[in-house]
Amino acid sequence: MENTVVGAFGHPSLVARRASLRRNKKSSRLPAGAAASYRLNSPSRRIKAVDTNSQDLNVHLEARAESAADTINPALKGSVWPSPSDETPFWKKEFPTWDVSVEVPADVEKDSDLMHIIHVTAEMAPIAKVGGLGDVVTGLARACLSRGHTVDVVLPFYECIEKRQITDLTLITTYNSFHDGDWIPTNAYRGEVSGIPVIFVEPSNQFFKGKYVYGGSYNELEAYIFFSRACLEWMQVTGVQPDIIHVHEWQTSALPLLYWDMYHQLSLKRPRITLTIHNMEHYGECRQEQLSKCGLDGAIYATTDKAVDDRTIGHNPERLSLLKGGIVYDNAVLTVSPTYLKETLCSGWLSSTLIRNRDKYFGILNGIDTAIWNPATDIYLPVKFNAQKLEGKKFCKNYVQKGLGLPVESAGIVEGKDVVNGTQRKVPLVVCITRLVAQKGLHLITHAIKNVEELGGQMVVLGKAPDDRVEREFKDLADLYNEGPAIRILLMYSEELSHMLYAAADMVLVPSLYEPCGLAQMIGMRYGAVPTVRRTGGLADTVFDIDDHSNSHMANGFVFDGIDEGSLNGALDRAFSLYKNKPDEWTGLVRKAMERDNSWNNTAGNYIEVYNSVRVR
Repeated sequence: MENTVVGAFGHPSLVARRASLRRNKKSSRLPAGAAASYRLNSPSRRIKAVDTNSQDLNVHLEARAESAADTINPALKGSVWPSPSDETPFWKKEFPTWDVSVEVPADVEKDSDLMHIIHVTAEMAPIAKVGGLGDVVTGLARACLSRGHTVDVVLPFYECIEKRQITDLTLITTYNSFHDGDWIPTNAYRGEVSGIPVIFVEPSNQFFKGKYVYGGSYNELEAYIFFSRACLEWMQVTGVQPDIIHVHEWQTSALPLLYWDMYHQLSLKRPRITLTIHNMEHYGECRQEQLSKCGLDGAIYATTDKAVDDRTIGHNPERLSLLKGGIVYDNAVLTVSPTYLKETLCSGWLSSTLIRNRDKYFGILNGIDTAIWNPATDIYLPVKFNAQKLEGKKFCKNYVQKGLGLPVESAGIVEGKDVVNGTQRKVPLVVCITRLVAQKGLHLITHAIKNVEELGGQMVVLGKAPDDRVEREFKDLADLYNEGPAIRILLMYSEELSHMLYAAADMVLVPSLYEPCGLAQMIGMRYGAVPTVRRTGGLADTVFDIDDHSNSHMANGFVFDGIDEGSLNGALDRAFSLYKNKPDEWTGLVRKAMERDNSWNNTAGNYIEVYNSVRVR
């Protein structure tokens, strides 16, 4: 048996596989002219584009694809197909401006009892997006606007924000906000992002400086505590009194403490506070002296019934949890799916706090912003499509395959009937778009890469790893697999490429160990990518297995329960079998997934009900 080395994922390292590939290199050599090396510009990684067909067949396929593209969209006639050797990658070209403000559904029924809602958040898509939090804020804000409510988003004015994405940016207020014994001059700007009014808070100190939303050279915890007070100070200075202040995650969980113990005693009487917990793993650990810098006495909150971090009782009593404080002090606490609510009540150190506050704890499933995620209007797609006209999806798949140097399954656009030289070629494309963190099931993602290749499919992984060790592991995988004909591992973030990958994908893989809600499976369905997911959290609330005959009317994907590789194999095997052997059933499943309503318009009403239950009349 070959010697192996255990890597960060707890699996044998790549040593054995590299040795195996070297042994098999001669036997698997391709015909002359069939392989071309190129450099993929981002991330800077050498990848080999391998086409298993002959050169003549490639020309034949490309000609058919161009002809089909002209049929789908005559404007594409004469267009140039992307290539991995292009100086500028296809997802970095210039795209038209997307004015989603005109895409608010006209048939949404307006609410009769209107209110003013202000979201206070660390993220907002697309200008300050790191994860799903940014998508949720934008989608929910737009949905409430479309129902007739007044909505503002308050966001730190990060140095990295591209101002060209903001419409009508104007300085509206200059005021002072308190931090660590000083009053910090602060600017408030108003602008519009994707049709949504936004207030940008810009302190004159070093807070929120840097190239990225998170990870600047400032103390992040203190910056968000400052931001929480600066938002309330702005409301007090300007006289703004919303009905609801909706805070998100630990970053803004100090706001309810500041509101009830300070600003409500001053001039802010009307607002009521709601908190959405997007991921219970982020606690907002905070020392008493750090909280005290905002003007509160941190020691007052170091009690079990307020904000003390329960994990530290008896050995580190000075540590607080901002998230716990938010749960205690908010009028309503929400999390992002019904199943995740049940899971958080049963496990985790915050479960006892949540149980004590059960009467104000609600689980509301997230939606997706169907103005931004819409294959019929998506500016990033080479061809638009919808559930009734799927030909464009086939073209998007071919476009991405060629751009990434993957062999094209079929450049024809005849679903399930393409025959090349007498042989049907059905190669499903699986995408996994995710942050590469333990929560997302890293060992299952790495196993899926191998399994998809063995099953004769293709797979693209798009994402970044905040942990250097994980990043190195995936760089090793990229070095190994990106030279082959089936796998591309792209260690980066790209909003544009993610849209294209969802449109190109036959399947979207979400093998999370836990998932509060998850947006990838819902976006994938919107774009005709059939989800393969682990049954947990919001994944269990949105994906229903096609072999569950007790729930056949909801069936829209493939679900597995275990965290072992065998469980994942079973789901992928079933998905590949249906794709390859029953094309008509597969097409029906694609259309059913696309027609499922996962929009915010379908779920925002539940938020409105919670708002109405706590607001002041």
